[in-house]
Amino acid sequence: EPLGTGEWSKAEGEEKKAERSTTRQDTMINDEGQNVDLYIPRKCSWSNRLIGAKDHSAIQLNVGHLDDKGVYTGKYTTFAIGGAVRHRGESDSGLDHLWSKKKAEMGQ
Repeated sequence: EPLGTGEWSKAEGEEKKAERSTTRQDTMINDEGQNVDLYIPRKCSWSNRLIGAKDHSAIQLNVGHLDDKGVYTGKYTTFAIGGAVRHRGESDSGLDHLWSKKKAEMGQ
């Protein structure tokens, strides 16, 4: 039996709900396809945990790349270390491991 105008059947409602959930975006993207969110949280390079806005003991380092003669090439790799890793005293060994892994990827 047909429903009156403005009424939805349960099946139609579930269908619309599924359609909305698949087309929803969690980020703000402009017409050029660039991300324009006001705050993008960083992740710790060692533990992969999010670094919160209030984590004032977190650091971010840019490690410069050198050529065979030891001259800076203008390129760098960025590492972020969270405050929890620094408080445990693991940041030095973590950075050593991360940089060794990055050098192996680059073939140095």
